[in-house]
Amino acid sequence: MLLKEIKNIFHKELDIIYPKEEVDSFFYLLIEHYLGLERFVLALQPNFMISKQEEQPLFEALSELRLQKPVQHIMGKAHFMDLELTVNAHVLIPRPETEELVRWILAEIRGTKKEVRNKKEKLRILDIGTGSGCIALALAKNYPDAQVYALDNSEKALEVAKHNAEQNEVGVTFIQADILNLDTLDKSFDVIVSNPPYVRELEKKEMKVNVKDYEPKEALFVPDNDPLLFYRHIAHFAKNNLKKGGSLYLEVNQYLAQETKQLLEDQNFTDIELRKDLFGNDRMLRGKT
Repeated sequence: MLLKEIKNIFHKELDIIYPKEEVDSFFYLLIEHYLGLERFVLALQPNFMISKQEEQPLFEALSELRLQKPVQHIMGKAHFMDLELTVNAHVLIPRPETEELVRWILAEIRGTKKEVRNKKEKLRILDIGTGSGCIALALAKNYPDAQVYALDNSEKALEVAKHNAEQNEVGVTFIQADILNLDTLDKSFDVIVSNPPYVRELEKKEMKVNVKDYEPKEALFVPDNDPLLFYRHIAHFAKNNLKKGGSLYLEVNQYLAQETKQLLEDQNFTDIELRKDLFGNDRMLRGKT
């Protein structure tokens, strides 16, 4: 069958569900994943043919996309910065906004790293609610001489994160613990970062099916009557476990950004800064001890 005909079928079946540009993206991701073909193959070879055997995984993926299953789950992988990560129903799919948070941290700890190295101490970083491990692994890969720790309550999520660490040959220490019942660890940190659950139940109606029906609910949702539950516990933990002058970085709910900022002010954090993401939403927050 002509590859361009399969692309047309993708659009015929999916354009009613997704924007056309997103359908194009699905198609090109899948032909690269299953067939090893570059996205410009049809521009160079408009009449490119594939075999019946090669068609099969594309049409199977199409059936799953019709059910609005995330394309990353179909392929079993996602990209985050320069990492390729295994993802499944037990972990959130990494978002571009989270990459922005990591890049902010990387930019700011360069000076901290130099100071720490001068003291002959390694920079110590903790990622709370690590999920796939995307934040911890990206930080560890960019600063291989730092000691990076990743904490999560989910055993299944930690299995994925550990696999991703091995797959990307990155050294991270994993801890299974519930931040809602954790006051301190037997070590202090220069940097604590977290992208905790922050979507209120009332916001479900705004979410796409491929998120709310396929990604882990415990990593997404918080009660409407206590939406800052995780931030309150994380801030308390950070006050007890950050070194003097250490930094806490958070990804936040755009609708509750000011309330989250106020929470850090109430906890006596200093140098508090709220930043917008690439979509113009209040998304990243930093405070120092």
